[in-house]
Amino acid sequence: MVRTNASHSKRVSKPPVYHPNGRRVHNKLLLSLPKGECEAIFAKVEFVCLPVRTVLNETGLPIKSAYFINGGLASILTTVNGGKSVEVGLCGQEGFVGLPLAAGFSSSPTRILMQVAGSAFRVSAKDFVEALRECPSLGAALHRFTLELALQAAQVAACNRLHEVEERLARWLLMSQDRLGGDVVPLTQEFLAHILGTRRASVTVAAGILQKADLITYMRGSIKIKNRAKLEDATCECYGSMTEQVKKWQAETK
Repeated sequence: MVRTNASHSKRVSKPPVYHPNGRRVHNKLLLSLPKGECEAIFAKVEFVCLPVRTVLNETGLPIKSAYFINGGLASILTTVNGGKSVEVGLCGQEGFVGLPLAAGFSSSPTRILMQVAGSAFRVSAKDFVEALRECPSLGAALHRFTLELALQAAQVAACNRLHEVEERLARWLLMSQDRLGGDVVPLTQEFLAHILGTRRASVTVAAGILQKADLITYMRGSIKIKNRAKLEDATCECYGSMTEQVKKWQAETK
């Protein structure tokens, strides 16, 4: 954890940004845009609530809408024949759903659904493509976010193949907390087994190992992180590799 010297002057926080309809903006991509681009996007989006299991994009189908996630957590799933799927990425307030549109494509290669209820600023595919022509900063930000998701997918694939379930669970909880904030991740063991690509019994054992170590508390329908630092120690190197690379990229763009 980075500690600041008390003698240094306090950083002045930026005032909150609101959509014209009065909704506060938490999405980091929107908050990073120049004022003109932000206003251009705001003119085309609508605020929507996204209950758990809401499907945002479906594998192989046309993308009707794109989403700047403003709260909650979206799961990016790769599906195979028979309907089975495995999670290859997460998207929260830092991101955007509908990336193929930014590259000129119209269909989704993955299934993306809300695993933690939240909200978003939704824009139709047509309006998004039109707005992107006028928003070069947004285009560059989406290109960077595409690389971050590609990094996630590659690292998660390796993690699921090489590491134990309790390490993968710890990594997933850390990634979720980074995007949600707070200490509680509202999720059932059934859904955890689904996104980790393993049996529910294996998730029960893994959660038990972390709970016995006093790192988490599992309650019906949610997991509370009790000790973030020790949970980082309990995970594999995948979490650290991803976060360090993203920090390096972010530093290069400043």
